[in-house]
Amino acid sequence: MDLAYTTAGGVVGAAVTNYLSRNQERRQQRAAVMQQLLRVAAVRDRICDIVPSRRESPSRHLAGARLLATARFGVTAVLEDGRNAEHAQREAVSDLVVAALSAGIPRRILDFAGGSEERALQCEVIRVVDLHLGGVLGESLEELMTQCEEYRQATAQHLLRALWHPWQTRLRMHARLRVLRQDVAALHRRQEVAISLLAQPEHIDALTERLGDLSDQDPQRVNNPGPPA
Repeated sequence: MDLAYTTAGGVVGAAVTNYLSRNQERRQQRAAVMQQLLRVAAVRDRICDIVPSRRESPSRHLAGARLLATARFGVTAVLEDGRNAEHAQREAVSDLVVAALSAGIPRRILDFAGGSEERALQCEVIRVVDLHLGGVLGESLEELMTQCEEYRQATAQHLLRALWHPWQTRLRMHARLRVLRQDVAALHRRQEVAISLLAQPEHIDALTERLGDLSDQDPQRVNNPGPPA
């Protein structure tokens, strides 16, 4: 009888210890994902300006699978410390993916979350370009930024639901991803319209002249944009 109680107590104790250990690990994984989410958001919030790109010139071609505003206008988005914003964002998103996969978040959800951050950065580039051109887009810029932010928040919320309520998220994942696909298609069309308008020859010439004047005033903006991301 004593042996039976001792054995049963050992089994229960091991089960409790295992549960507490897994629960602690789960909390650490969630904390890591939240930390990386904040890091990704910080990159977007710290974009301060654009400078002429040293490697790219204004192009009407697709950069990879997406039409990148920076490639189209021949500029580089820089952070407050002078780093390349796109490089910093790719690094932050890569670390987010590693943390989120470790926490069991499906890759498809991560693809939407990372893609929304890329689109948010491109919208920020569009905003800065439009600012340099004196407000060519008018009210349509505010509509674009609002739509982009709503999409970014939707993808972030979907990721957080998968983090805190994984089983519920899996049951509804296909329906939610279908809505996100429709939202990103609409956002993509609006981005293309804005980029096409700003990329008209007269606007490209004005932007090049404006950034050239700024570079003449402060050569460090081009010659020393900061440490690599």
